[in-house]
Amino acid sequence: MKLFRYILVMLLSLPLVAQADTVNRTDPYLMMQTVSQNTFDRLKAEKNQIQRNPELLRSIVRQELLPYINTRYAAYKVLGPQLKKTTAEQRNNFVSAFTHYLVASYAQVLTQYTDQDIKIESPKSVPASRKIVSVRVDILDTKRPPIRLDFKLRKNKKTNEWQGYDMVAEGVSMISTKQSEWSGQLRTEGIDAVTANLKELAAKPIRREDKNNE
Repeated sequence: MKLFRYILVMLLSLPLVAQADTVNRTDPYLMMQTVSQNTFDRLKAEKNQIQRNPELLRSIVRQELLPYINTRYAAYKVLGPQLKKTTAEQRNNFVSAFTHYLVASYAQVLTQYTDQDIKIESPKSVPASRKIVSVRVDILDTKRPPIRLDFKLRKNKKTNEWQGYDMVAEGVSMISTKQSEWSGQLRTEGIDAVTANLKELAAKPIRREDKNNE
């Protein structure tokens, strides 16, 4: 899944990542536009430090990404029908482990970040009753064909603010991919085993990868 991993780089580079006081969270399109620029600016500004110490990417992800991602909702979507078979404690432990796993995964793929260009879908009027919105982003890279991404965002009915929870890359959903990847273990070993596995994966150090081996 090299293409999907490459697309994850762009997921982390583009959406839902910025300082809270500069983002209009009530408009998913404007939020995407603002955070993409802010994210590129930060990654470029800290490029040298990141090259020396890739572990810094964990902090960047935690500080800039997590506030704009509904990790609990995403985790529950990954659990799917297995969710009903868990206790509140098990669910909380899974969400925590899933969050740490996302931080590590996002930090790792960000080690491959380069200065790709992007084209974000123009703002559209969103009906007040709409709860889910997909925002299209096209990745433009001189070394690869253009790639279409659709970022899925969900509106919080209490605050009317939008949060990301999934990305569809060339028709492939991140949530669906993780459901397929972990569904067998969830059925046979249970949520506790998957939670333990996620903790182990999250603990692995962040290392720069040789792009020649991609």
